[in-house]
Amino acid sequence: MLDSYFKISERGSTLGREVRGGLVTFFTMAYIVALNPIILAYSQDANHQFLFGGDHPEPGMVAATTALVAGILTLLMGAVANYPLALATGLGLNTFVAVGIASKMTWAAAMGLVVLEGLIILVLVLTGFRVAVFRAVPAQLKIAISVGIGLFITLIGLVDAGFVRRTASGPVPVGLGVNGNLVGWPTVVFIFGLILIIALMVKNVKGAILIGITVATVVAVIIQKAYNIAPGFTDNGPGNAPTIVDGGWGLNIPAIPTSIVSTPKFKFTGQFDLFGAFGLSNVTIIAAVLLLFTLLLSDFFDTVGTVTAIGHEAGLADENGNVPNINKILIVDSVAAAAGGAAGISSNTSYIESAAGVGEGARTGLASVVTGICFLLTTFLSPLVKVIPYEAATPALVIVGFLMMTQIKSINWDDLGIAIPAFLTIILMPFTYNISVGIGAGFISHVVIRLVQGRRKELHPLLLLVSALFVVYFMSSPITSWLS
Repeated sequence: MLDSYFKISERGSTLGREVRGGLVTFFTMAYIVALNPIILAYSQDANHQFLFGGDHPEPGMVAATTALVAGILTLLMGAVANYPLALATGLGLNTFVAVGIASKMTWAAAMGLVVLEGLIILVLVLTGFRVAVFRAVPAQLKIAISVGIGLFITLIGLVDAGFVRRTASGPVPVGLGVNGNLVGWPTVVFIFGLILIIALMVKNVKGAILIGITVATVVAVIIQKAYNIAPGFTDNGPGNAPTIVDGGWGLNIPAIPTSIVSTPKFKFTGQFDLFGAFGLSNVTIIAAVLLLFTLLLSDFFDTVGTVTAIGHEAGLADENGNVPNINKILIVDSVAAAAGGAAGISSNTSYIESAAGVGEGARTGLASVVTGICFLLTTFLSPLVKVIPYEAATPALVIVGFLMMTQIKSINWDDLGIAIPAFLTIILMPFTYNISVGIGAGFISHVVIRLVQGRRKELHPLLLLVSALFVVYFMSSPITSWLS
């Protein structure tokens, strides 16, 4: 029954691969359950109140709701769209919502903008516009998007593990470890996990990534027990930046928990004001519209990039870069954005960490069902999830980045109309830490070059429209200043 429904054999997979892939995807993105509360629960709105709980933040409630919504939506992606793609609160989007939007209004009004953005994207899917845009992108630019995301998630893995860090001073923005030196046992755990996965892959061991994460976690627990290593940052209270602790764990401390089960709370779910942002005295209607547009464009094209990358890595994309069930995939993703706002934990979106599961062998929605079940269990078992540190999971992202990079050979580097846009797409994703920026730069440069070459007929009208929207996106700050 499972094989028939999910087309496991048809896509060249097995039940074991799907289960392993689903578990690996969960392990590589479970950090969002711990990180989302840090970003949201201690942020403040325009009235200097905590976004959750008024005078008293409730990070536990944020964690439980984050896991619940991620679990439901990932199950939907697997069961409805049959695609190995997991969803959760968008990292980056949640920071933009907390710092760039909620600080100007109430949290309910900010969540109203998120719900509204999700509903607009859903309408664009149902009318066929979003799918049409997806198909209007040249196949080789889709490959470039996939390669760029590969570099992007590699950088995420290296930064989260402390192998690469922002430099305090000097001519370069990032460097190796602390002042050019690798510091602390957590980084050793990362290096050990990375070498172990590489060795297992070279030996063609099934489940190499899952085995690597599991063994690295065990090693991390042993090291923590022996040396009692501090966390990687010290919480300085609301409104204050945390103090970075060199050599500490990035997020989770891999100690054996004193309890396994926790009671989830969903107190603030459903408290959003759909049009609240448009009736505020301190936020103009134009400013609210531009905030909505920024959310919309980021969510729209982050998902396009993620779906494209997963499709190429899983071998599910056709010669034009299109993937099966794209309409259902985008419908679930659009519902996710609105659902995240309605639940009060920011927009939910597709996670590129799903590529780690694909690297483990996942090819169908069954892997997403496994990931979704893990997230639902996390609403009760969050102390157990916190055993897995960043440093044990992030080697998977580096390995998957390598796998995605191998697609670069399919790009025609002799055609400048493809080569330059592909180059900009690939380098700007990691350099700006933003998928949409890379996509926008690739689209705009492709259109400009084709127009200069006199090859206007090769440009799809929707590509011209989207490129114009990206120009507005990049120029949003000057436009806002000019309008105000």
